[in-house]
Amino acid sequence: MRVLVPLLLAATLMAACARRAAPGLDAPTSAPVPRAQAAAITLPRSDAEWRAAGDEAARLLADYLRINTTNPPGNEIAAARWLAAVLARDGIAAQLFEPAPGKANLVARLRGDGSARPIILLSHMDVVVASAAYWSVDPFDGLIRDGAVWGRGALDMKGEGIAQLMTVLLLRRAGVPLKRDVILLATADEEINGGVGAQWIVEHHPELVRDAEFLLNEGGETLMDSSGVVRYVGIGTTEKSPLWLDVTARGTTGHGSKPLPDNAVHRLIRALARIAAYETPLVVTPTVEAYFHGLAAIEPDADRRRWYGDIRAALADSAAVRLFSADPVSNAMLRNTIAVTGLWGSEKTNVIPPVARAAVDVRLLPGADSSAFLAELRRVVDDTGVTIALQGRTWDATESGIDTDLYRAIVTAARARHPQAAIVPYLLQGFTDSHWFRRLGIASYGIGPFPVTAAEDATVHGNDERLRLDALATGVRLYFDVVYGVAAR
Repeated sequence: MRVLVPLLLAATLMAACARRAAPGLDAPTSAPVPRAQAAAITLPRSDAEWRAAGDEAARLLADYLRINTTNPPGNEIAAARWLAAVLARDGIAAQLFEPAPGKANLVARLRGDGSARPIILLSHMDVVVASAAYWSVDPFDGLIRDGAVWGRGALDMKGEGIAQLMTVLLLRRAGVPLKRDVILLATADEEINGGVGAQWIVEHHPELVRDAEFLLNEGGETLMDSSGVVRYVGIGTTEKSPLWLDVTARGTTGHGSKPLPDNAVHRLIRALARIAAYETPLVVTPTVEAYFHGLAAIEPDADRRRWYGDIRAALADSAAVRLFSADPVSNAMLRNTIAVTGLWGSEKTNVIPPVARAAVDVRLLPGADSSAFLAELRRVVDDTGVTIALQGRTWDATESGIDTDLYRAIVTAARARHPQAAIVPYLLQGFTDSHWFRRLGIASYGIGPFPVTAAEDATVHGNDERLRLDALATGVRLYFDVVYGVAAR
């Protein structure tokens, strides 16, 4: 393991600004802003000043997107060095850890007076693969076009990382007195869970984070309709658990010209057909019940308003069940879900393979028993020639309560930006690194600071991922307001 500690250098020297330091160093502390400098730079207050902050964020995001951190291999160290150089321009020191070649985690800390425990702003630097042939722009060109910043990671989650970065920069520039430390934590490996990102920080350097009271991360949503009105702000308090499975069928190998009754591929297809046809039960968790109850207040349709208001009673109505099941988001909130995501058989068309395999992505609701679910799936397949096995490790869901200063600060900031919207607790259908910190007792919340439409949200892990400039500016202001509200003296 290597530790790289950048000095306070200009961005042009960022490749040479790291010096090796002994493991276990405390995260560097940024020196206080000189009084004259603090007097010269104040917080943005007018809309024009906040637009200027949004413009700066757009330029930074474009640069960030040009650093290709597709994982694997990730190459997050290039992104970490860039972030360290941006911080250094404003006199903020950062500590870089390199737990594996090319992998990196960055920690920077603005010191408070210690009267309250720290808040962590967590983001991941890696992104998923982008198939350039299916994009209308180069996914790593950081193009600003048609009122948006385009690129892989714009929404997941380099855009939010830039909103966090801008929050730290603005606090630093204005010399805001803080009652709690603000810790910027940018990590590797979230997309493939290779164990050298957030998990590595928690396990190898817990002294950097374990004293924190709060954490902000991805995992929320600000949903805007097609007319530009924000309908709701979902604050992520919990998330589903991943249960990734290998479904493997075995049979007799042979020549493709002589079909065999014991064909492993045919057997796998039959097993997957049973899995795809299986409907998991509808379950209402407390967070989802609160989510729908909050949406009832803004729902114009009378039937939906009634169903949202009492989701448990609604599931006795077949019309409501059809509606909730047809919508991918509500369906995923109310069920354990199953998606077949990969298929492998023979490498040659004329060879019947002895083994065929499928990858299956299962997401379990909080409180679900993974062993019981696995046993049920084996019962559904009902074929001794087919095995269903875990891909590595799984984790139980974690949750943070809503009776905290940070949750209230998010509600206050969201209400100021989107007064017409419902503000509701939110169950993320995916999975984030927040669970590592909740296990340390840190109240962790996901926010989606940028107002996005369902179509824009669908570009996450898809094609033409982009973030509108106006949404980025709104998100920067919201993020700052949340952190200022909970951290400023």
